[in-house]
Amino acid sequence: MQSVNPYTESVREEYDEHGEADVEEALSRADDAFEEWRERSLTDRRRLLADAGDVLRENEEKYAELMTEEMGKPISQARSEVEKCAWVCDYYAEHAGEHLQEKTVKGPEDAETYVRYDPLGPILAVMPWNFPLWQVFRFLAPHLTSGNVGLLKHASNVPGSALAIEEVLRDAGYPEGVFQSLLVDSEQVENIIADDRVRAVTLTGSGPAGRAVAEQAGENLKKSVLELGGSDPYIVLDDAPLDEAAETGAQARTINSGQSCIAAKRFIVHDDVYDEFVEKFVEEMEALDVGDPKDEETNVGPQAREDLMSDLQEQVDETVEMGATVETGGEPMDREGYFYPPTVLTDVPRDSPGGCEELFGPVASVFRVESEEEAIELANDSQYGLGGSVWTEDLERGKEVAANVESGAVFVNELTKSDPRLPFGGIKQSGYGRELGVEGIHEFVNRKTVFVQHGVGDE
Repeated sequence: MQSVNPYTESVREEYDEHGEADVEEALSRADDAFEEWRERSLTDRRRLLADAGDVLRENEEKYAELMTEEMGKPISQARSEVEKCAWVCDYYAEHAGEHLQEKTVKGPEDAETYVRYDPLGPILAVMPWNFPLWQVFRFLAPHLTSGNVGLLKHASNVPGSALAIEEVLRDAGYPEGVFQSLLVDSEQVENIIADDRVRAVTLTGSGPAGRAVAEQAGENLKKSVLELGGSDPYIVLDDAPLDEAAETGAQARTINSGQSCIAAKRFIVHDDVYDEFVEKFVEEMEALDVGDPKDEETNVGPQAREDLMSDLQEQVDETVEMGATVETGGEPMDREGYFYPPTVLTDVPRDSPGGCEELFGPVASVFRVESEEEAIELANDSQYGLGGSVWTEDLERGKEVAANVESGAVFVNELTKSDPRLPFGGIKQSGYGRELGVEGIHEFVNRKTVFVQHGVGDE
């Protein structure tokens, strides 16, 4: 298994894959570890999670540089990712107690009735390369703290990040077997899901991968949570603050070099402000610094892999062939590394790749609409439903539009982002279930009803 630096196009390190015997040993360790871990006090589990946050902060530069070298993330954004991982550790270290506290439910007068939250067992997490630490920590922080144990099948281009996460938890004092990375290919996932020792599975990734995992989990009657792709609408109404909307829009489209499921992808702009917004937006996109991801000034680094850049170019070419106009960018940069420039497409047909597919790179599709109602209709005319953003000076209007956008989250006058305090997830082809917040920690627990009848056997 190779880790290839997308900036230099060179192999940075090679790793031995795990074979069937290695996987069997890991599953056995996880099963044994769960029996002890579930009995560990919640206070201890919270303390260990807080310690993991400390380890992350103490080694911020080390882990940031690792991500930058493995998948090209600009170094300033990589540091922010490490900090966010520490934040989610802090959040659940502080709040897991209240989230998992037994809930009293009023029942008969002569009975005690409540709900308790018990762990399920070993949970398989199939995770992507684009946020190689954050995607995993937002899984492990709640679910290890609730008493489960974790098995990670990370993306094959970020094996170093997978092992680094193991290192963080080991340095924090977690017992052996509570969290393990499996360096395996996707073909081995089906057998792991089918194993009786694995009790549930979560995946963040593409639609095809999500459907495959959902089918395998369903066949084995195991709980699954899926966070899949998105083509998030970014609605600019006729009373929007255009300077802020354009500046934030460029950031929302190009964060992580455009490789984010919740990046703004379809810019839906009211006719009254369309020309002015497009002009400002193109200026903001062209002003971004594209280059060495280890340079502090870089806004946009390389795409994570060459094949991803090629796939993006095919989508752009087809969209242009169908009638779209390239306002800026539009083809790979002539330089070493997998660089694709910030790109803006206008006159985008709805049935083109830029109109109905997810473009996983720094390419924005811009649409002109005549009314607020048309903006909502176009926003919802998508197979996806992950996030969305609405821009307006009238906050009540913004909340009304947000209420009508079909997605797991909508932000008014802000870009879409995840937050440990709030539930995160999608609808439609963007998946199901929630991560983060109280809703997230309850996804992989047995919400057990307990009914205690009083008076039986009393003298």
